[in-house]
Parts: sequence; C-alpha cells; structure tokens
Amino acid sequence: MKRSKLDLHCEVCDAHKDSVFAGMCSQKISQLDEKKSSSSYKKGQMLFHEGTRPMGIFCINKGKVKVFRLGGDGKEQIINILKGGDILGYKAMLSDELYPVSAETLEDSNICFIPKTNFLTILEDSPDLYQRLLKKVCHEMGVMTEHMTNLAQKSVRERLALTLVMLNDTYGVDAMDNGKVIINLTREDLANIVGTATETLIRLLHDFKEEKLVATEGRRIKILEPKQLAEVGGIV
Repeated sequence: MKRSKLDLHCEVCDAHKDSVFAGMCSQKISQLDEKKSSSSYKKGQMLFHEGTRPMGIFCINKGKVKVFRLGGDGKEQIINILKGGDILGYKAMLSDELYPVSAETLEDSNICFIPKTNFLTILEDSPDLYQRLLKKVCHEMGVMTEHMTNLAQKSVRERLALTLVMLNDTYGVDAMDNGKVIINLTREDLANIVGTATETLIRLLHDFKEEKLVATEGRRIKILEPKQLAEVGGIV
C-alpha cells in the first residue's frame, strides 16, 4: 500500500507543542523542517517491523499508532498506543540496534520522518532537546516497569480498567462525544494491550457496561466514569 506525500511544516504543526521539539529555537525548527519528509498513512500500514534496522525517527502529526511485539505463538502484545506529538523508533536508532518492536497505524495518520544522520546532527547541537529526549526515555522506562508489574500482579478486570483509563488520556479531546471520550479499537487489539483472551475482554466489557462505567456502540467504547474505572484499577 503506497503512502501519499504531504507538505507539512513544523512551525504550524498542531502536534508540535506536545512533542519533544517544543521549545526549540526557530532556526533549529527550520533546520528540522528542511530535513524531514511527511506522508499520509492509511489505517493498518506499517511504519517499521521488528528486527529491521532504524533509518531515522518518526513523529506523529495526526492519528494513532500501535507499537507491538509478536509472541512465539504469533500473537501480538501491544506495548503502547501513540498519538499526535509522539515520536517513535528513536531508542533503537540512538542505541544503534534493530527495532525490538513493530509499529502500525490504527487509523488514517499523518506522520513525519527524520533521517538518522540529520536528527543526530540537530541533537548534537541542541542540549535542550537532548535533555527532553533523556527525560522521555526515563519516563517510558518507568511506564514500562509499571505495565509489567500490573500484568504480573493485577487481575484482568483491574488491568482492563487501567487500560481504559490510559486510553482515555491517549484519545482525549480528539475523540469527544458529548463530553465523553470515545475509544475506537478492535476487541482483539484491546485484549492484546490488557494481556488476555478476546472472549474474556468481551465479558468484562459487558460487566463494565452493566455497571455504567462504559457504553459501547460496535467497536467504539465511550468512557462514562473514568474516576470509577481508576478506582477499579486500584490507582486512586
């Protein structure tokens, strides 16, 4: 499936304020703008595959991307869901290692790509960007540690509640319906994030509907009570 080239500019990018590039001087932003390429991706298109070598980093202008690994049984384990302003592929690139994960669009998305050499040149001359990137790495390591702990110690019901709270923040105001956040994921993808069977997830979602915590319409999940879901997940 071919990607369509776009003419996107960092200076007027809606996602810029939420990215690690926020706060860079206009000269560095212009330098970044000159070196990147921008493309539109259809839902289900791959950005990169596990085991391949990074050639640069990706920055999401608009849309959602899932980051996942394949288990020995071929089943996906979704590591993260990324949105506008997020970057991906940078850890493997900076460590000069193969991608340990794959990345695929969950919906039609606009994504920019910065070649490795150009990004490293900008990074070497931008101590503020280096610090923000280091902070991001540390934060993501903490999130990953917490996720692994939750998988090991919490029940499936608690993990589903936590996942819905996390996705409530990820989808945010971009997916609001009458003041409520709408999560648009397949049941299989949601089950792969939680780490459970699809059948178990469907049963627990039905329970949450009965408890008026969520509402569903097809694959769309409307979060009705995020605070109560957080309580179910044991984080408040």
